[in-house]
Amino acid sequence: MDTYTVRQQTTDEAATTPAVLAAAFLANHSIEEIRAKEVGLTEHSVNLGAYAGDRQVGAAQVQDRGLRVPGGALVRVAGLTSVAVAPDHRRRGVLTKIMRAVLPRSGQAVSALWASESAIYGRYGYGVASEITHFTVPTKVPFRVGVDADPTVVRELPREEAMPVVRGLYERFAETTVGPLTRIDGNWDYHFYDSARVQAGRTPLRFAVHPDGYAVYRAQPKWTDNGPGGTLFVHEFIANTPQAVTGLWRYLLDIDLVTTVEYEGSGDDPLTLLLPDSRIALRKRFHALHIRLTDLERALPLRGYLAPVDVVVEVADAFCPWNTGRWHLVANGGQMTVASTEAAPDLELDVRDLGAAYLGGIRLSTLAAAGLVREHTVGAAAALSNAMLAEREPSCREVF
Repeated sequence: MDTYTVRQQTTDEAATTPAVLAAAFLANHSIEEIRAKEVGLTEHSVNLGAYAGDRQVGAAQVQDRGLRVPGGALVRVAGLTSVAVAPDHRRRGVLTKIMRAVLPRSGQAVSALWASESAIYGRYGYGVASEITHFTVPTKVPFRVGVDADPTVVRELPREEAMPVVRGLYERFAETTVGPLTRIDGNWDYHFYDSARVQAGRTPLRFAVHPDGYAVYRAQPKWTDNGPGGTLFVHEFIANTPQAVTGLWRYLLDIDLVTTVEYEGSGDDPLTLLLPDSRIALRKRFHALHIRLTDLERALPLRGYLAPVDVVVEVADAFCPWNTGRWHLVANGGQMTVASTEAAPDLELDVRDLGAAYLGGIRLSTLAAAGLVREHTVGAAAALSNAMLAEREPSCREVF
C-alpha cells in the first residue's frame, strides 16, 4: 500500500508537474508545450505535488484571482487548477489528500474551478455556479426588425496592437459583470496561447475591435460543392455597450467564406434577441465555473443581496466540517450577517448547493424543486433564493 505525501513544491520540483498533467489528461502534445503555456503562472501560484516516495504522482495549482460577485464587490478567490493524478495511482485517495491540503491552506473564503468532470468535485463541496451556452448560428442572417447595427467601424488589428486595447476593454467588462476573473500577465498568456496544435487546422487568433468591445476568433476554411462552407469559432466576445453588441455581431455574421459561427456565451446572452427568429441559433448548455465556500461565515457577507431575508439554514459539509451546523442569515440593505445558532432550521442544504447559488445564477428554489434543498418553513427557499439572485446570469467564459 503506497503512502502519499502532499507538499508545496519548490521551483525545481514543479518542473516535473507537466509530465503528470500530460499523462493524466491524455495530452497529445509535448511536455515542453505545457511548460511554455503555463510558464507565466507557475511562479505566481501555489504549486502542490503529491508524492509516492520520490515520484510525483499528483498535482494542483492554486491561483490568486479576483472574482466579481453580486453587489459589485471584487472577492479574492483561490482559483484551483491543474489538478491531476497519475493514471496508475488513481482511486487510491491521492486526490482526497490533495484537496485536504488545498482547501484549508488557500487562505480564501471562496474557491473556484473549472472541472473536466464535474461529479468529481461535487464530492469536495463544489457546486456549479455558472453555466455556459454554446451557440451555433448561420451567417448572413439579418437582425430582427427594430434592431440596427451600430455603424461604428470594427477594426481588425494585429495581435501585438490589439492586446493592450483588449486588456483595457476586458477590465471595463470585469468591473461591472458578475463572474469574470481578474487576469495577470500569465493568465492573459495562457488564455490566448496560440500554437499550431491549438489551432488544429484553424487560423491563428484574429482580433476584431470596437471602441466598446472586441471579438477574438479563429476561422476554419472549408470548400463544398456549393462553394465556401467554413466555420468561425469565437474565442472571446466582450461588449461593454449595446452598440458594441450589435456592431461586433453584425461584423462577425457578415464575414465572407464562412457559413456558421460557433460561440460560447451566458444563458441570457443577447445574441438570440438580435436574430429574426431565435430558433435559428442552436443551443447547448454546459457547466462552467464551480464555487466552493471554504468558510461560509466569511464568504456569504462578501457579496450583496437583492432582497431582505431572515432565515436559519442547516448546512452539511463533510469535507470542511467547520461549515457544518446551523447558521442565522439576515440580509438588510444588500448586506448579510451570519451567526451560528441553535434555532430550528428553516432550510437544510449541502454546502455544494450553497456554492452553486453564490453567484446568483443558480436558483435555490430550483434546487429545492429537485429535492436538494429541504424546506422546513414554507417560503424560506424562495426568500433566500430571491435574495441571492444577481441582476443577470453570471458570466465566466475563461477556462483556467
